Amino acid sequence: MVLTSTATHPDEQDQSLNYTFASRYVREPIPKFKMPEKSIPKDAAYQIINDELMLDGAPRLNLASFVTTWMEPECDKLIMAPLNKNYVDMDEYPVTTELQNRCVNIIANLFHAPISDDETAVGVGTVGSSEALMLAGLAFKRKWQTKRKAEGKPYDKPNIVTGANVQVCWEKFARYFEVELKEVKLKEGYYVMDPAKAVEMVDENTICVAAILGSTMTGEFEDVKLLDELLTKKNNETGWDTPIHVDAASGGFIAPFLYPDLEWDFRLPLVKSISVSGHKYGLVYPGVGWVVWRSKDDLPDELVFHINYLGSDQPTFTLNFSKGSSQIIAQYYQLIRLGFEGYKNIMENCWENARVLKEGIERTGRFNIISKDIGVPLVAFSLKDSSQHTVFEIADHLRKFGWIVPAYTMPPDAQHIAVLRVVIREDFSRGLAERLAADIEKVVKLLDTLPSPLTTKAVHITAITSETGEKIKKAAIETQKEIAFYWKRLVDGKRLGAC
Repeated sequence: MVLTSTATHPDEQDQSLNYTFASRYVREPIPKFKMPEKSIPKDAAYQIINDELMLDGAPRLNLASFVTTWMEPECDKLIMAPLNKNYVDMDEYPVTTELQNRCVNIIANLFHAPISDDETAVGVGTVGSSEALMLAGLAFKRKWQTKRKAEGKPYDKPNIVTGANVQVCWEKFARYFEVELKEVKLKEGYYVMDPAKAVEMVDENTICVAAILGSTMTGEFEDVKLLDELLTKKNNETGWDTPIHVDAASGGFIAPFLYPDLEWDFRLPLVKSISVSGHKYGLVYPGVGWVVWRSKDDLPDELVFHINYLGSDQPTFTLNFSKGSSQIIAQYYQLIRLGFEGYKNIMENCWENARVLKEGIERTGRFNIISKDIGVPLVAFSLKDSSQHTVFEIADHLRKFGWIVPAYTMPPDAQHIAVLRVVIREDFSRGLAERLAADIEKVVKLLDTLPSPLTTKAVHITAITSETGEKIKKAAIETQKEIAFYWKRLVDGKRLGAC
C-alpha cells in the first residue's frame, strides 16, 4: 500500500527537494500488479519511474540495435510538439497528412519507382518495417487469391519463399495471416538466401519471393538482380507471374547513397513493393516504417478502407489505426534537412567507423570477420578457436565495460556458427570504435586466464563402454557437439529483433 502525507506540497520548481519529497511520500514499494489505492504527488511518481529507468542500458552503447538513438535538438522539438496529434485524423491535421505523402514520394523516387513528375507514389507510413512488410504481404496474398479464383484453381495454400536469415517479423506474418514460409537454408560461409535455390522452391502457390537488403545476421545485401533474372526465366517457362518483395528495412536508406549503381529496387521489373525502416538508417527515433508499391495496380483496391466519420473521405491501409504524428514529421525533417548529400556523408562515415573497428578486431588475431564490405555498416565476427571460450562469454564480459554486443548462432543450416555483431550507427564515433576494439582485446586476454566453462568438465568426463567397461575420455568431436549444444541452448528459438 502507498501512504501519502498531508504535508505542504513543496515548491514544484525547487528540484533540490525532489529526493526528500519522494521519500516522504512513498513509504512502501509501489505494487507491481495492481493500481495503488491512493494518489501520490507528480514529483514522487516522476522520481520513482526515473530512478528505475536509470538501470536501463545506455542506448548509444547498445550495439545490438539498428534503431536510431540520436537526433538533432531541433528535431526533438518537432517531435514533442505534435505528441497529442493522432495521425489518423487526416481531415483535422491535413498538413501532417501532406508531410507523410511527401515522404512517400521522396522514398519512392529514391527507389526508382516508375512515376512521372505529376504522379503521386503509392505507399504509406507505418509503425515500423514489420507492419510495412505485412501490408506488402497481404497485397501479394490478395492478388494471388483473386487470380486463382478467376482461374478456378485452389487458393487456400499460399506460400512465400525467403532465406532462413529473415527477421522474425516474416515468421509473424506467415503465422498471423496463414501463409506457409518456405526458407532457403544457409551454409557455412554463405549466410544469405541463394537466389538459385530460392527460385527452385517457387511453385504455383508462391505469392512472392522476399529478398533481404541488409541481412540482420551479417548486414549483407542479397542479390536481387540475379533473383529477378532467374525468376523471370522461370515465370516465362511456367506461365506464372511470381513477383518479388524487397525487405530493405536496414539497407533501403544505405544502398541509394553508397551503391547508387546497385540494381535492387524498382529498376528490376519483378520488384513490386519495398519496405524500409525510417527508424533505422532513415535516422528517425522508433517507430516509423514505410512501404511503397511500384504502381496502383500492385495494391488491391479491396484492401484500402474508406472512412468518413472523422470528417472527409479518408482512405486507409494500415494494420494500426491510431498512431502518433511525431515520427512522420521527424522523417520529413531528416529528408529535407540532410538531403541526398547529408545522408551520403553519414552513411560514408558509418562505414569508415566500421572499417576502423574491423581492423582493430582483426589485429587481435583471434577472430574471423563474417560480415562483408558491401552492405549495412556493421561488423560480425566469430572466434577462430572456440574450444575454450565462446562469443557468449565475450558478450557477457563486454557488458562490464558498458557495451551491449549481441552474441547469437546462425540460422539453419549454419547454426553451428556463433558470432558477435556490432551495428555502427550515426552516433557511434571513431573514438568509440577504437575503444571497443581495445576492450574486446582486454576481454579475450582476460578469458585466457580463466578456466573454460565448456571443457573443464567435458575433458574430464568419462564414459564407460558398453562391453569392456574401460574408462575413456570424450572424443574431441563430442566436445565440439557439447559446445554447439551450449550455443543452441542459449539462443534456441530466438531471432534478432529491433525492427
